[in-house]
Order: sequence, then structure tokens, then C-alpha cells
Amino acid sequence: MAAAITARAHGLSVLVLDEQPSAGGQIFRNIESLEATRNSEFSKLGQEYEFGSSLVRRFKKCGADYFTDRSVWQIDNNLQIHHVSASASKSNSVISHCQAKRLLIAVGAMERPMPLPGWTIPGVMPCTAVDVLYKSSGLIPDGEVVLAGSGPLLLLIGCRLLDVGVHVSAFLDTSMNGALLKALPLLPNALRSHKYLTRGLSLLWKIRKAGIPFYSGIQNIEALGASKLEKVRIGKSGKFFDVTADLLLLHNGVVPNVQITRNLGCEHRWYDVQRYWEPIVDDWGNTSVDHVSIAGDCGRVAGAAISEVSGHLAALETVYQLGVISKVERDNLSQPHRIELARQKHVRPFLDKLFQPSKTWLVPENDKTLACRCEEVKVSEIRETVRMGIKDPDSLKSMTRCGMGYCQARMCGLTVSEIIAEEKKVSPEEIGYFRVRSPIRPITLGQLAEID
Repeated sequence: MAAAITARAHGLSVLVLDEQPSAGGQIFRNIESLEATRNSEFSKLGQEYEFGSSLVRRFKKCGADYFTDRSVWQIDNNLQIHHVSASASKSNSVISHCQAKRLLIAVGAMERPMPLPGWTIPGVMPCTAVDVLYKSSGLIPDGEVVLAGSGPLLLLIGCRLLDVGVHVSAFLDTSMNGALLKALPLLPNALRSHKYLTRGLSLLWKIRKAGIPFYSGIQNIEALGASKLEKVRIGKSGKFFDVTADLLLLHNGVVPNVQITRNLGCEHRWYDVQRYWEPIVDDWGNTSVDHVSIAGDCGRVAGAAISEVSGHLAALETVYQLGVISKVERDNLSQPHRIELARQKHVRPFLDKLFQPSKTWLVPENDKTLACRCEEVKVSEIRETVRMGIKDPDSLKSMTRCGMGYCQARMCGLTVSEIIAEEKKVSPEEIGYFRVRSPIRPITLGQLAEID
């Protein structure tokens, strides 16, 4: 949205393809409807939503062509972009395409998979799924809810659940042991973004004040139940105990969505602190592929405020590259955004270190745990295949079908790389990631046949 506003202000022809049914993205999902028809819920979402409302209004007025409910399934080398309806109910819709001179990818982040025993039974969900249901439809969980994981987002969603009257029966903190001590050297610089830290402390205090049992140093979590979740088994200091639960919400941080950048052949690097791959970009968001840039959390995960700033900067670079403004004009216009970017970035190294994912939750210890949900491939099968001599995820795919399912490795890609790396006693950086092929999103044979 920010990039479209800036590009349109300089007279460019802009097309925005949005997978959502309305403007706002993941952060400000369904914001227009919430403000218009569910005002009490809108106010509960905090000041960010009030700011988001202003951003959406400016975006809708900027004059960009805006297509909602669109999934990009293929991008050709000449930047011809093929897209189709994102709704399952519109599976017979005809595929469309458009031609771009410049492409800005702003697909954001996705939740890191947290494979553990029982994570596929009904009643176990990523914590962001509950947030999506609440923002989209006003749905809130019923019964006993257990939160498990680590990261600022889990605290935020936990507090939102409390605000709407949900009973949270336990909070299981899976943060790495000694994480705060390791992050302390980065705290002085982070204090320059003290408002962010203050808010985080207030969220933690709210959960503590609500009297929710808070367990840290968790070493094992298992979801138990016959046809649905009934209880959560927790392991700590060698002892196990059960907590009754109707819903278990998991969160192990967020990672860049790199499906499109990998499909296009952009260069990536391994960010070891947060254990994910990120596209290599310059200060203006340019990737290693000509005329392709990125903005937001599909690069390094940094949050909504930095995402917006990066959108403005990427748009200014596009305006310059297309010859509308000079390099000096680009640099001068970018100064306010550079200042804001520097102000917002102070806290990120501290947070990345504080919420560094623990290996316990990256590589399942229980070999019976499903690593690939789509194809139902267990951790033990991956380990056995690695011992047979495979060297990378693509070789594994041909032997186990890992990564061939509907999600196309979105849910298992990082886990597979971590398991192979552990077996070979090297870094995932040496192992690599699945090769991402088109279609990036599933399409039907009927849609494919209807292409002109």
C-alpha cells in the first residue's frame, strides 16, 4: 500500500494484486469492514488499527488499479505475471495475466512451522489462525485455550484473547534458555526504541496479572486426544504434567515468505540468528534479479512500521529507475523515510536475539512426529533417507514426496532443511532449500486449459 501511494504520487501506472478480499494485508486485515460495522472490536485492536485505517484510505484514493482475491501462480522471466482467483469457491475462474516493467514483491511473512507430537489433530492451530478468524469474522475460541511458543506476536494475541473474554488456561514459554542474558549486550541500542519495549513489557504484565499459569523452560509439548484435542502434556526439568485444553495455539516466530523470490531465482542468504533464508537486497530493496525488488517482511522480518517505510523507499527507487526523477531527487525524497527506518530498526537486533528459536522446536526429537503434513512424512522417514545418502531437500523430495503437497513446502521446508543439517552435522546454509517451481499456488487443470 505504501509503495503504491508513493509510485502513484509520481505518476506511475500501478497495479496491486492482493490475495485478500479487501485492503489491509495480514496486519490490518478486514480493517474497512471492522471500522464500519464492528466498531467495538475495531477499538480493541489498538492504535495500530487506527493508523492502518488512515493508510488504507490513502491507498484507496491514490489511483492505483487494485485487484483483490488474486493469487499469483507464475511469473515469467520477462515479468509477465499470471494470476487467478484466490478463493476456493471460484476454482473455475479464468487465469489472467499482466505485463510489468518493474515488479515489487510484498508478500510478507508466514508462521514458522512448530512440528510436535499431535500437532495435526483437530484443536491444534497456529496462533495467527485465531487472529485471522477474529479479524475476518469476529469468531473467538470457546473452552480452555493453551498458548505455546515464543515471540512478541504470541504475547499480543494472548492479550487480545483476554480482551474478548477467552479463558486462557496456560502459557507455555518455549524461549531458548538464557536468551535474555545473550540479548542484554544489544539492549542499550534497543532502548532508543523504548516505546516498543515498553509495549512488550505491558503485554507480558497483562498476561501475568490475569493469573494465567506461566511456564518457562519448557522442553516437551505433546497434544493428546482421540478425535480432537483433549489435553496438552508438558515436559519440564524431566517431569511431565497434563493441562486440559480444547484449543492449543502454537507460535515459533515468523519467517519471510520466499516462494516467489526463490521461483524467480533471486539470491538468498541464511540468517542464523532467526534460522531462516532471506533474499539478498540493497538499501533500496533491489534483488539480484533485474527489475525485481521487495519490501516488507518477505525480506528480513522487521514488523509493520519498517515494512511501510521499505515500501516507500522501494517505490522511490522504481520511480528513479523508470526515469521519472533523478538520483539526487530520489535521495532527497528518501531522507524522511531513512530517518524513520533508522529509528525503528534499533530494537530489531535485540528482539531477534531475545526470541531466537530453540533447536528443540526446530528439529522434532520424537521421530514419529509428522514433518510434512500434506504427504504425511514422519521425521524418522527423513532421517532414514538422509542416512541412505541424499544431500539436499530436492533429492529427499524425489524419494519421500516431502514438499510435493498442497502447501508446496511452505509448512515443511525449514523443518526438512534443519533435519538434514542435523543428520549431516552441518548448517542448513550448506543444505539449502527446496527448489520452488510454478505453479507457486495450486491451480486446476480446468484453469490451465482455459489459458489463451
